[in-house]
Amino acid sequence: MPQLFARLRNEFGPEIHMLHDAHHRLTPIEAARLGKDLEPHRLFWLEDPTPAALQRSFRLIRQHTATPLAVGEVLSTIFDCQQLIEEQLIDYIRTTVVHAGGITHLRKIANLAELYQVRTGSHGATDLSPVTMGAALHFDLSVHNFGIQEYMPHTPETDRVFPHAYSFQDGFMHPGEKPGIGVDIDEKLALEYPYERAYLPVNRKLDGTLHSW
Repeated sequence: MPQLFARLRNEFGPEIHMLHDAHHRLTPIEAARLGKDLEPHRLFWLEDPTPAALQRSFRLIRQHTATPLAVGEVLSTIFDCQQLIEEQLIDYIRTTVVHAGGITHLRKIANLAELYQVRTGSHGATDLSPVTMGAALHFDLSVHNFGIQEYMPHTPETDRVFPHAYSFQDGFMHPGEKPGIGVDIDEKLALEYPYERAYLPVNRKLDGTLHSW
């Protein structure tokens, strides 16, 4: 991974933001070593380096690297990230409107984070609907310690079922001018797309044994 980022930085220069998601797969000491090795390439953040359920594990990572750390997309309450924030073990908290108690509770998390100079960086992949993205953008604009908003475009079919006012252009998002969060649902059109359960890919080690995704 350090070789990959060395090549990217050499090819694209110092201006572009580069981020890496480790998907919780590293032990704390592995994450510490990776963060240290990546320091010369000035990442915007190293995301989910290790599972955050054991919050104090981030102490070890923090002791060994100055690479910014981001975590929290699977956390549900302020207590899940209280130690991470109060000990300044992370730089970005990635909790989401839909996972962390709605806008009201997410604002509590952001308010706590603001005291410790931790910024927000809410999860925004396509496992979350346009409704969540619309709410996230209004949340983002309402907090002083907003950092960045993750965004992945939905399929054209999803966009038609969930007509929305928000837009993305040139790296920036705008919530639009419609009332509320600016997202609606076309229930008749939704009937044309029956629910199909989706699964994460199966992750295996080199010896074939199952491993956490």
